Amino acid sequence: MSFKTTIHPSNHTFPNDASETILEAALEHGYTLPYSCRDGACGACKGKVLQGLVDHGKAQAFALSEEEKAAGMALFCCAKPLSDLVVESHEVTSAQEIVVKTLPCRVEKMVRLTGDVMALYLKLPANERMQFLAGQYIDILQKEGKPRSFSLANAPHDDALLELHVRNIPGGTFTQHVFNAMKERDILRIKGPLGNFFLHEDSPKPIVFVASGTGFAPVKAIIEHALHIGFQREMHFYWGVRLQSDLYMLDKVKAWEAQGIKFVPVVSDEPWSGRTGLVHQAVLDDFKDLSGHAVYSCGAPVMVEATHREFTTRRGLPNDAFYSDAFTFVPKT
Repeated sequence: MSFKTTIHPSNHTFPNDASETILEAALEHGYTLPYSCRDGACGACKGKVLQGLVDHGKAQAFALSEEEKAAGMALFCCAKPLSDLVVESHEVTSAQEIVVKTLPCRVEKMVRLTGDVMALYLKLPANERMQFLAGQYIDILQKEGKPRSFSLANAPHDDALLELHVRNIPGGTFTQHVFNAMKERDILRIKGPLGNFFLHEDSPKPIVFVASGTGFAPVKAIIEHALHIGFQREMHFYWGVRLQSDLYMLDKVKAWEAQGIKFVPVVSDEPWSGRTGLVHQAVLDDFKDLSGHAVYSCGAPVMVEATHREFTTRRGLPNDAFYSDAFTFVPKT
């Protein structure tokens, strides 16, 4: 059986199956309510049921008292609808509203994507979840040396594991460890989510994504989030790599293309049948005017800087329509 849940004060409405929690249904339909553990223990998702009845499920007494239940409060990560609902809850729309956590995690799976790119899939403790916006990153905290930052490659609706794409940097202590010593079930400490690179859903402008190398990771997260919520916007994705073999997860990209994403791979260091040269130049060749677009650029700093400079000065891109996340590699420590 399916019911209708309405969020007050936004008046956003979504179908809510009787087998789904309010939080699960809201996230499924693109509405981000506050949450943390998703296990009925922390109280971060607590809100008020203004109309209707809910099954409180596994909500734990120390997070939601009987007095609070009587007053109409519920933990939206546990509560399931027994009727149509009107609930009162804040909706998360910016990175500043999300709690940054330091957590342990386990390396659940390691997948070699190319000769020098490894996908790490990290599992948080059973009673923890990390709320994040698609495109944000986390820091991996090392016992010695500076934290290492990696973008999350998975979208928020697919958060059972955190997905990172790690490039093997010559001389990089952490990346060398990933490729030569790390094993599944190893324990890491992470901090996040961090960063302000995420999809601005309220803008009506068509989007151009420009990525180099593993800048693919946050773009993947944003595109998967956009497609999941039914984001109705023209989207172009330009991905620059050195060699054709550096292009990975092309099965996912083909699936995006089937849903309307326009994909242009650009190879810089070898001849091939597709576009060659610098990825930002490919965009310049295809767009004579970017004044009505939004650009999301992620990857090597030199590419991000060139993209910003050339698009704003030569193609009329407004400064406030350029969103970026530059990867700075620290080879030692």
